[in-house]
Amino acid sequence: EIGGRPLACSSPSIWPHGTSLMNYLRMVEYDGLTGRVEFNSKGQRTNYTLHVLEKGRDGQRQVNLLDLSLDFSFGLFLGSPLVSSLSSSFEISLGFSTPFSAAVPPTPQENPYVMRVGGAGGPERYEGFCVDMLQELAGLLKFRFHIKLVEDGLYGAPEPNGSWTGMVGELINRKADLAVAAFTITAEREKVIDFSKPFMTLGISILYRVHMGRKPGYFSFLDPFSPAVWLFMLLAYLAVSCVLFLAARLSPYEWYNPHPCLRQRHHNLLENQYTLGNSLWFPVGGFMQQGCEILPRALSTRCVSGVWWAFTLIIISSYTANLAAFLTVQRMEVPVESADDLADQTNIEYGTIHAGSTMTFFQNSRYQTYQRMWNYMQSKQPSVFVKSTEEGIARVLNSRYAFLLESTMNEYHRRHNCNLTQIGGLLDTKGYGIGMPLGSPFRDEITLAILQLQENNRLEILKRKWWEGGHCPKEEDHRAKGLGMENIGGIFVVLVCGLVVAVLVALVEFVWSSRRSAEREEVRGC
Repeated sequence: EIGGRPLACSSPSIWPHGTSLMNYLRMVEYDGLTGRVEFNSKGQRTNYTLHVLEKGRDGQRQVNLLDLSLDFSFGLFLGSPLVSSLSSSFEISLGFSTPFSAAVPPTPQENPYVMRVGGAGGPERYEGFCVDMLQELAGLLKFRFHIKLVEDGLYGAPEPNGSWTGMVGELINRKADLAVAAFTITAEREKVIDFSKPFMTLGISILYRVHMGRKPGYFSFLDPFSPAVWLFMLLAYLAVSCVLFLAARLSPYEWYNPHPCLRQRHHNLLENQYTLGNSLWFPVGGFMQQGCEILPRALSTRCVSGVWWAFTLIIISSYTANLAAFLTVQRMEVPVESADDLADQTNIEYGTIHAGSTMTFFQNSRYQTYQRMWNYMQSKQPSVFVKSTEEGIARVLNSRYAFLLESTMNEYHRRHNCNLTQIGGLLDTKGYGIGMPLGSPFRDEITLAILQLQENNRLEILKRKWWEGGHCPKEEDHRAKGLGMENIGGIFVVLVCGLVVAVLVALVEFVWSSRRSAEREEVRGC
């Protein structure tokens, strides 16, 4: 004899004998009026035949006969977030197909997973990665589906009263049978709904707008070194010239007789090749790797020359190694380079989608950096949380805001908007799965179908179809590009200026020499 007191539906208490009774019922097997009666581990009847009848003016007629010994029937959820559910008019047509309805959020669709096209007087339809994957599953499992909007446009997060929003709430309330979307598998969601195996693997990433440095200009050939380095190089050149001049003057081995054959007549005539002009010219020849007709004779001047040549070797090698990059690449200035940098500053705001898995990740994380980021996001006013990916991207482009989102969405939007870039690597690893109500009999069949699509490479083909095609080049694409005048025009300016200066100096020398010659002629005439 089993007794008990009445229980309210809202009460957390359970009937203590309920589990035992369910276990007993699962063991029952007998032949009844409807055929063999037996139950599976989930308490659902198995191994029976379903006669599908259609009612008309002439009475009822059988339109299909289904052998459900395979436990094979479907309801479906689709989403951007898309949700799909069994139609109220349960039709099963030949070929074992079941109609489903799918829900899409009233906010803008989640590109490229689900996008609404048409409308405005024409037929409305949906396209995207999830829609194509759903059609592949429908082809494998032989079902039909309809798409409807998710009422609140959210993926799903728990409320203080224990209920769930978004697609998770739709599944819990049995308003839909499957949820096919960028639907992240989390432990908290897994407690209240079922998931298939992941059809896509990803992680949380940081999206920020591109901050480009100064574009290559006429004098980009000066960019490999900072102005301070150029200044110190000039000071080093002047210092070496002065030391070389003094060492040559002090060393007796740098003084020589220019006429050794006339030593007796000019025994007191000694010259030094390191005049002030030659002392300034010798380092220039070494720096330009061209050499000079003046060679050091004394050990002291050779030491100065050797040190200067070693210095110029390192400087020229460093300059050459960096010159190509500064002439061809437009450098990007990144204010932060990782999640730690983002957490350590307050100039750049950062946030994620409200009531999404990324928000739940930071909320439940025990890692110190992520805890500080969550405390910042939770306390920041106005709110740093957004309602959709599109809203987050618009905020990134229009303000100092970093958007935390899944890496697949990050990659897609960077392909289609060249003003966006990813900062750092992935903050975690997770997967997208197809959601179902808890205890759904369709999970195994859908999981097997997903594995089949992965083995056939169909999911990878669909991903390339929707992710590729953007006009922005890949960030790792570093193919050499031709240099234009905007890159190296400055060196032509230097050449022209040098030639002009040379002509002016030649004119000055000519005038100076002519005046000296005229003065000499006047002296001789007198």
